[in-house]
Amino acid sequence: MDEPLAKMGFLHGGLTDFHHRRIADHVRAAEEAGADALQFTCSTISPCADVARDRAKIPVLKIDEPMVRQAVSTAQRIGIAATASTAGGPLADQVRACARAAGKNIAVEAVLCDGAYAEMLAGNMPAHDRIVRGYLEQMATRNDVILLAQASMARVVDSMPPETRKVPILTSPRLAIERLREVLAG
Repeated sequence: MDEPLAKMGFLHGGLTDFHHRRIADHVRAAEEAGADALQFTCSTISPCADVARDRAKIPVLKIDEPMVRQAVSTAQRIGIAATASTAGGPLADQVRACARAAGKNIAVEAVLCDGAYAEMLAGNMPAHDRIVRGYLEQMATRNDVILLAQASMARVVDSMPPETRKVPILTSPRLAIERLREVLAG
């Protein structure tokens, strides 16, 4: 856990060389400490995993990668909802790269749920959830599947009445843990 890295990414409007160096140091430290795998838990930082993987001797996993693979394998129109301005772009890039690798032509709609992040920072989770829910309901009319760019958004899906969930809404926590379990099982 290096929570300041995500906050720095938000303040700088994205990742910097410092982020990539710091993540590489974390991966090296995890290996030296005897870790069997490293699980990234932040979509904003996930692009650093690509560089870290090339240098690592242990598996380096992105929290959103299993979700992305599932979406690309099942959908033509993929919506991405984010509350932090730094999370949607990296996830959209990951979806496009996965689709290219699979030889699929897909449409990606990345949407920033305006105001939700500020409400979360203010501790007003009911307002955060209401804003996100509204965006998800709108996006469901235009997409085959919706990806949530941040694990913190997963709770909103559980609060949605089934009739408002017109398309699958994928969240990263459960899928990432299932993938990690597979990797550790060998």
